[in-house]
This record gives sequence, C-alpha cells and structure tokens, in this order.
Amino acid sequence: MWANPDWRGGFYPPHGGGDGHLDDFARVFSAVEGNTTFYSGAPRSETVAGWARQTPSAFRFCFKLPASLTHERRLAGIEGDLEAFLVTLAPLHDRLGPVMIQLPRDFGADELPRLEALLARWPKAIPCAVEVRHREFFHKGAAETALNRLLISHGVNRVMLDVRPLFATSAGDHPGLRQAQGEKPKRPLHVLSTADHPVVRFIGHVDAAINIRYFAPWIDRLDLWIKQGKTPFLFVHTADNRQAPELARRLYRDLAARTDLPALPAFPGERQARLF
Repeated sequence: MWANPDWRGGFYPPHGGGDGHLDDFARVFSAVEGNTTFYSGAPRSETVAGWARQTPSAFRFCFKLPASLTHERRLAGIEGDLEAFLVTLAPLHDRLGPVMIQLPRDFGADELPRLEALLARWPKAIPCAVEVRHREFFHKGAAETALNRLLISHGVNRVMLDVRPLFATSAGDHPGLRQAQGEKPKRPLHVLSTADHPVVRFIGHVDAAINIRYFAPWIDRLDLWIKQGKTPFLFVHTADNRQAPELARRLYRDLAARTDLPALPAFPGERQARLF
C-alpha cells in the first residue's frame, strides 16, 4: 500500500489527499505490494496509466491476483479473466514486479495441476511469484518437493512469508498484534529462491528489538542473492502497519551497511518539516 492515512504526520506530511501519495512513496521506496487487486479485482485502465505517470521507470508494482480467481474459483477456468487482468496492468509495462498468486490455506498438493496449467501459460515477460499456505507445503516432504520443482521448472518465485517476529510473543492486550496473529498463517519459514526475483514478506512485531533480531539472518541471504545477480523484493509489514515505513527504513539501513546500496531519501513528511 502507499495511501495509509495513519502515515500522515510521519512518513507523509500531515495534510494532503491519498491520491497524491504515490509519487511521494516512489521517491523513497522502489517497490510496492499491491493488495487492493486481491480484494477489489482489476483497477481501471486509466487508474493504472496514472500510476505509471506518477512513478519513475525503476519503480516496481507487485500486485496480487484477485481472490475471485485464486480463492473463489481456485484457478479453475480463469483463462479469460486472467488475461483481462494482465491486460489492465499493461500501461505499467516494465514497471511490473512479480505478480503474486496467493493461494488459499486449503489449496494442497492435489490441486497443483491447476497451478501448473496456469504457470504453463503465464506470460514470460511478467515475473510471477506464488505464495502457498497449506501445511503440507512446509513439511519438506513429497508435496513441498513437487511444488518447488514446479516453480523452478517455470522460473517462478516462491514467496517467503516470515511471520516469526509476529508470533515471537503472545499478543497480550495489544489489539493490533492480536488481530494480526489471527489473520496471518503460522507457518515455518523455508528460505528458498526458485527464480530470479525472490519475494520476502516480513511481518513485524510491535517490539522493534524483536524485528531487528529476526531480520539479522536475512541480511546475509539478501546480500548473497544480490551478488548472484538476482533482484530480491522485500516487503515489510507491522501488526497494524502504522510503523511499517519506519521499520522498512531501519531494515534497509541494516542491509545497506553490508551491501552496495544507496541510502534512502528522507520521508516526505520529514522533508516538509525541515522547510518550516
């Protein structure tokens, strides 16, 4: 997301509409995870064209397939709707990062043929990433082996959902933490790059020290992937996402200290504050 109202007065200036935030967001970060398509479906073509005008050529949009295709129809008979969805995103051209296929928690190995059929016709010019949540894909058994082989054979990335910091403690009386723990699947973290665009979704805790501790091993792995010529995508969430920009900046700074990455610009809200 880039239009969170809770970010006003911190990441963004205290005043201003959400429609104008994308260009500010893209001046700081180089990619965004687009969840709106998962819940609302394809945006209007003119909206997508506007996004393209507001962002630099190096910025990447990583949208999710609509839940109507992945959860309601479970990838069955979606050829026409999938093509229409990707056509809607065409104005972004090379600004598309991995389009994510987030599968239901009960989408198991018996339905992998549906995923295979989808990946077989996936456009080669558009990167793709798959996020599975069924327990059998995290047991290092036959189901997970079949999944990983399928992704590798099609050059598709496996999304790595890191919920370790989120579940590091009980929620206690923190409502945001309790809600996030109820929504996110508690699955083991299996670190595996199956293609050229590894996708890591890091779900943080309200305690900053916990986040830093769990992120530390990622620094070596991200550094390795970059040196291998891969382009990893790191998306950072917090329990209520109010502190997500600041956590993303802190984790990026820790990574940049190891790798040859430029410093992030100041947040738009910070730049405005300096003017006054």
